Amino acid sequence: MPFLRSPTRFIIHYVAARPWIFLVLGLLVAGASLSSIGVQYAMKLLIDAMTGGVRARGTVYAALAVFLCLVMLESLLQRMAALTLGHATVSSGVGIRLDMVEYLTGHQMPFFQNQRAGSLGHRISGLAGIFGAIAHRLLQEVTPPLITFVGAMLIFVTIDVAMAAILGAVFIAVTATLILLGLRGHVHHKAFAEHAGTVGGELIDLIGNIWVVKAFAARDRELERLEGFLDEEASAQRRGWFFVERMRGLHDIALAILVGGTLIWAIGRWSTGAISTGDVVIISTMTFRILHGSRDLAMALIDTSQQFSYLRETLDIIGVPQTLNDAPDAARLRVGEGTVELANVTFGYDPHEPVIHDLTLTIPAGQKVGIVGSSGAGKSSLLQLIQRFHDPQIGHIAIDGQRIDQVTQESLRDTIAVVPQEVLLFHRSVMDNIRFARPDASDADVHRAAEAAGCDEFIRRLAHGYDSIVGERGANLSGGQRQRIGIARAFLKNARVVLLDEATSALDSESELEVQNGLDALIRNRTVIAVAHRLSTIVGFDRVIVVDRGRIVEDGPPQQLLRQKGGAFRQLWVMQVEGLERSSSYPMDFAAAGERLRSASMERGRQLRGAIMNAWSNVAERDPR
Repeated sequence: MPFLRSPTRFIIHYVAARPWIFLVLGLLVAGASLSSIGVQYAMKLLIDAMTGGVRARGTVYAALAVFLCLVMLESLLQRMAALTLGHATVSSGVGIRLDMVEYLTGHQMPFFQNQRAGSLGHRISGLAGIFGAIAHRLLQEVTPPLITFVGAMLIFVTIDVAMAAILGAVFIAVTATLILLGLRGHVHHKAFAEHAGTVGGELIDLIGNIWVVKAFAARDRELERLEGFLDEEASAQRRGWFFVERMRGLHDIALAILVGGTLIWAIGRWSTGAISTGDVVIISTMTFRILHGSRDLAMALIDTSQQFSYLRETLDIIGVPQTLNDAPDAARLRVGEGTVELANVTFGYDPHEPVIHDLTLTIPAGQKVGIVGSSGAGKSSLLQLIQRFHDPQIGHIAIDGQRIDQVTQESLRDTIAVVPQEVLLFHRSVMDNIRFARPDASDADVHRAAEAAGCDEFIRRLAHGYDSIVGERGANLSGGQRQRIGIARAFLKNARVVLLDEATSALDSESELEVQNGLDALIRNRTVIAVAHRLSTIVGFDRVIVVDRGRIVEDGPPQQLLRQKGGAFRQLWVMQVEGLERSSSYPMDFAAAGERLRSASMERGRQLRGAIMNAWSNVAERDPR
């Protein structure tokens, strides 16, 4: 979106998107301003007709009719302009927010990790308001005073050229002085905006971490801390207000002096018969109008400048170039059996510090692969690369023989189902959260996916069943319930490739068993890549990959790797077994622990097989997308 590069291009883009509306709006504003000048001139004609030497009723009533018609026309055009402006800004606001969300969601994940979600949402909503404010200032507060000034000068020239020149110079000088003073006060408005942003961020942080505040009895001290930020914001706001009011006070004094001087001069000219009574009236009213308009014009220009500054600040954040885009000729990924290939992949979040080194891996369709290793070994990074949240600096990744950097990102991620360690849910109903995987799914499809994931029973026990609102990020549900809804979502997606990113590591034993039951059903007849911390969850997999410092150090069936003395997988297993020994009340040797874990996994599979076959039959029979 090239129009995000500057505030001016941004404004022009959205004005050009609705050219006829803004053209009509400009004409209405100009017509209303010209009508207001006409009203003043009609008043002059009316007064001249009433005070002339020859009293002609026809002339008086004609002038009165013109005056009344112009008053009504001015009012009508102003109302039409206001309605048109409202329609234009509201319609543009919808388009702006949709465009910004579309662009925002195209950024890489690190962008969101470095920004506050609430702040981004506030900025996107604020863009529509800024556009409306700039349009209102320019069309309703800048254009009318300028038209009034030009019209007044034309009228004054017909009365007295010298007076017109003097008043024109005064108008320009007063307006320029106010603008210069206003720009000096920009520092106060900028300071207030910064403090207001800080307060907003603190409020979001406080509310988002309300559990911590309550758990540590920190309400009073957090309120005291927030009060400090609010006091600083109030002080900055107060300084800005006082500065503006001082400007207005000085302008009012200057206005009184100038209008008084003009009236004295006009009355002197009238007393000599050089100008008419109507001329005195229009000189006084138009002088007051243009000098009063100079203040409004200056304040509007200052405010517009500030709005442009806010707009530039927001565009500098949201409008940064996207670093991960589809190739120009990218096609949709053609879904096959689900073979995944990584060829000589080297990747680092900092290109100078790779976390994955020259890694080559082929996962045949339908194979279940567990990826294990110590923290920081690059396990989760592999899953992110497969989803193309990042591109490797060297090498490439392919699914069913198609390089993922040559297909659209939407089609790639549509082929993959993911169950993360922490399932994120929308503040919507359970039904909507499961259906998020496939919006066109029927209620029956959602119910079958929930049954397959083993969560239908607890969902129906909720207050409103599938229509129950899960709360922000699923706060109304337990960790195990959220995980099972995430598994149901993956069931409904019915993808050929399933990624599991430590899907049970944060759960207690009971919840883990319930979630693992759903996972066992999910991974049947699919290509599965699972990052696992608890090795018992992958003991029944076809293959285990051990990753250390971004390199594959072992690769093979888990039972075979367990028999390799001194092997990396065997050492990880021993470490977990020793952890079990320390947490249990009786001794346990390595062989017994391994046998117990394997036996538990096999027994659980036998117990679940019948239920899984029945629950999954309606889903698994469909052709995968």
